[in-house]
Amino acid sequence: MKILVIGGGGREHAICWKLAQSKDVHKVYCAPGNAGTAAVAENVDIAVTDIAGLVQFAQHQQIDLTVVGPEKPLILGVVDAFEAAGLRIFGPTAENAQLEGSKVFSKQLMKQAGVPTASFEVFETAPDALAYLAAATYPIVIKADGDAAGKGVVVAASLEEAQDAITRIMVTREFGASGDKVVIEACLNGPEASLMAFVDGDTVVPMLLAQDHKRIGEGDTGPNTGGMGAYGPVPGISQDEINAMCDVIIKPVVRAIKSTGIPYRGVLFAGIMLTPDGPMCLEYNCRFGDPETEIVLPLLETDLVEVINACVDARLDQIDVVFSRRSAVTVVLAAHGYPGAVRTGDVISGLEDAVKLDAVAVFHAGTRLAEDGTVHSSGGRVLTVTSTGDSFEEARERAYAALHRIHMDGGQFRRDIGWRATQEG
Repeated sequence: MKILVIGGGGREHAICWKLAQSKDVHKVYCAPGNAGTAAVAENVDIAVTDIAGLVQFAQHQQIDLTVVGPEKPLILGVVDAFEAAGLRIFGPTAENAQLEGSKVFSKQLMKQAGVPTASFEVFETAPDALAYLAAATYPIVIKADGDAAGKGVVVAASLEEAQDAITRIMVTREFGASGDKVVIEACLNGPEASLMAFVDGDTVVPMLLAQDHKRIGEGDTGPNTGGMGAYGPVPGISQDEINAMCDVIIKPVVRAIKSTGIPYRGVLFAGIMLTPDGPMCLEYNCRFGDPETEIVLPLLETDLVEVINACVDARLDQIDVVFSRRSAVTVVLAAHGYPGAVRTGDVISGLEDAVKLDAVAVFHAGTRLAEDGTVHSSGGRVLTVTSTGDSFEEARERAYAALHRIHMDGGQFRRDIGWRATQEG
C-alpha cells in the first residue's frame, strides 16, 4: 500500500511512524511533513489547505489510503473532495467536522443526543451576550463559535473579564468570522481527560484514556498552550469506567449523526471533565489529538492500517483493537517565547543520542531540515519526547532522560508531566 498522511506536526510524525511499521505498507508520503517525518516518509510540499493539490497528488501517485491529521483540512472538506474523486480517505466529512469547527453545532448536538455537558446559551450579537453576562454567575466560559486556532475560549473569572472577551470576539473581531456567534456556558470543575475513539459509522472502539497538560508552567499554571505533555493510561480509572464514558459521551453523538444520513467515520476525540457529578463533555475534536496521539499510538498493538481500513469499510466490529498494558509519557519541548511570539531557527542537537535509550521515540512537531543536514526549530511546539515503560514511573523517567540529551537554545519544557498520576500513585 501507498499511504498519504496530511499534516506536519508531532501527531502526523507519530501517525507516519506507526503506519510505516505495517507489513502492508511499502511507501508513506507526508504533506507537508517536517524534519522527523522525513525519516519514515517522503515529504511532499503541499499545504494542508490545498485540497485540490492533495487530491491531484493522490491521483497521480495512486495513493491507496489517505489519513488526515489536523482539523483544518477536514473542516474545509478534504474528505468530501477525496471521496468525490473515488479515493479512500480516513476522516469525517465537512458536515460532520462541524463537531470541531462550530462550538454552536457541537453543543446543540450534545443537547439533542443527551450528552452530559455544561449548561449553555448561544448568542449572535454582542449586546445580547453582554446583557446575559450582567446577571451571570462567575467564573464562566466564553467560546467563539468557529475555529480560532485554539485561542477562542476564555474562562472569565469576573464580569469585566467576560465583557472584554465578548468585545474581542464579537466587536473587534479578533478571530474574524469565528466570532459571528458565541457560546457562553457554565464553568465545570475537576481534572480533564482525553478520550479518543475509532468510529466506522456504527461501531465505536475507545482508545486509552489520556491526560494532557495544557498550561505552560509547572503545577498547571500560566497561559494555555496546545499541550505541554501527556500520559496514559490514567491511574485509577478502569476499562469499565472508560467504556461507560464512551457509552454516554461518544456513542450518542455517533448515533445522532448517523440519523442525518452521513455516518461519522474517523477518530472522534472527546475532551472530558471528571466532575464530582460524573464525566461531562467539554468539547469534541474530529481527529487524533496532539500530544495524545504520541502516547496512544506507541501503545497500540493492532496494526493501525488494519484499524483504519476497517473504519473506512464500516467493519470495525470484525477486528480486535488491542492496546499494550504498558504506560506512556510524552514531554513537549517548546520554543523560546511559546505560547506567545516564538523564536524559530534554533539548531537542535542530541536527537540521535536521545533515541538510543530503550523504548524512546522523538516525534518532531515544529522542525525543518536544513541543507547541511542539521535540524532547526520552525514552530512553537518543537518536539514531543515519548517513552513507554512497564509502569508510569519507568516511562516518565525514560522520557525525561531522553529529553535531557537534547539541546536547543531557549527550549522550555515542563518537569512535572504526570504529576496527578504521581499523587494518585
